[in-house]
Amino acid sequence: MTGEHLVPLSPGTLAELAGLPVPTYDRTALRRGIAHFGVGNFHRAHQAVYIDRYLSQGGSTAWGIVGIGTSDGEAAREKARRFAEQGCLYTLTELSPSGASSTRALGPMVDYLHAPSSPERVLELLSSPELHIVTLSITEGGYFMNPETGEFLADSPEVRDDCSRPVPRTVFGYIVRAMERRRSQGLAPFTVVSCDNLPHNGEVARAAVTGFARLVSPALADWLEEQGAFPSSMVDRVVPYVDDEARAELNRRSGVDDKLAVMAESYLQWVLEDRFCDGRPELETVGVQVVGDVSAYETAKLRLLNAPHVLLSYPGVLAGHRVVNRAVAEPALHGLLEKFMVDDVLPLLEGSLPEDLVPREYIASVLERFGNPSVGDQLLRIATDGASKIPTFHTEVVRGLVGSGGDLRREALLLACYHRYLGGRDDNGEPFEVTEPSFSAVELDRLRAGPPAEVLAHPKFAGLRAAGGPAFEQAYRDAAEMLSRSGVLASVRAVLT
Repeated sequence: MTGEHLVPLSPGTLAELAGLPVPTYDRTALRRGIAHFGVGNFHRAHQAVYIDRYLSQGGSTAWGIVGIGTSDGEAAREKARRFAEQGCLYTLTELSPSGASSTRALGPMVDYLHAPSSPERVLELLSSPELHIVTLSITEGGYFMNPETGEFLADSPEVRDDCSRPVPRTVFGYIVRAMERRRSQGLAPFTVVSCDNLPHNGEVARAAVTGFARLVSPALADWLEEQGAFPSSMVDRVVPYVDDEARAELNRRSGVDDKLAVMAESYLQWVLEDRFCDGRPELETVGVQVVGDVSAYETAKLRLLNAPHVLLSYPGVLAGHRVVNRAVAEPALHGLLEKFMVDDVLPLLEGSLPEDLVPREYIASVLERFGNPSVGDQLLRIATDGASKIPTFHTEVVRGLVGSGGDLRREALLLACYHRYLGGRDDNGEPFEVTEPSFSAVELDRLRAGPPAEVLAHPKFAGLRAAGGPAFEQAYRDAAEMLSRSGVLASVRAVLT
């Protein structure tokens, strides 16, 4: 449906969306069975899609989703207003590498709560007997974890502040205060499912929840350890940022005035451990791979998709590219990704990959997905928060390369490119915006002005530094010198030989 007249999206206008697939289930019958913290584009194009499929095939109405936002400010409040205006409906456009696209309206969300405006409503929801699962997509840096030890940062100012107040501000403050109420009411804990790109994300979520709970009440923490459930999951889909221009184009194509329009590649995967303590929807009926142990799938994805994604972003931006498909079309950058996956990563994964994964086919599919011209994913989106992403996705690769006597040059060049990226200007002299929430403004200025060694010496990279040892430090110094002398593309070509 296209044309100049756009139909405003709301529950009352679904019948007017001629030719556009819309929810066929009774949304008024949905109950609040799942709460999700971090309702960004990824959640709405991934987990919510599976719940929409489940409801569409006649699944239990007990599994409606309530979104929860914990950020404050005008942008966060505007987001809440848009969900309210549209009755939590939105459109999703899926884009395949062939150029084909399809759009439909989704409706698995029954409500959206802005926690700073309505903290008690959030606590009432989470402590309700009809709420069984809480899912999270709060980014790799949102778990208050020490990247070296994997321990909960109990001394974090945000954590300490939240523990001292009856009305929480953080995600884990809300979870623990609600668990406290559930325990006092004789209810089971809800299951907490992390959907973030973290190794063993279920155990990370467990450590964060129980670590916070122990500061509130040791007995509560013990109860959660004994009766709670924190399954790990592996999520996979490229979901680009949608700015005003992209949203206008999506709406023009669909004929719908959707203030929450989202788009994604056609590829979709979710592998989920079957470890729930208070029931779950039968997601295996709609394509979710429900397994006993997600580790092999998680490792393959983290090493062969997330790590290459991050590896591409910094040299890609420095080379003057701003979208992924154009960067991966650059022969030197395409070669960097392929050599990294084949020569650096695959030998380290021998014997640990899922039985149904064919390595070379998986690598080919990753490169095809990165090259999808329809998606136009932004390199700067991927580059955001590199101080969390680089240690998360590359520390174990560096450790493995050191242990096996492998080639450290490509990993060293990644970090050298990251240091140069912090300066906010590419090799063509064009400026770009640097988004590094892990650093204060003072830290960022110091790292920009200082020598490359300042980055590796920063506490955020302590785990990477320890994993690489003297060999990686030397390779990093060499890479930084080469990058300064020859520029990014020449440096990339040099590490391909």
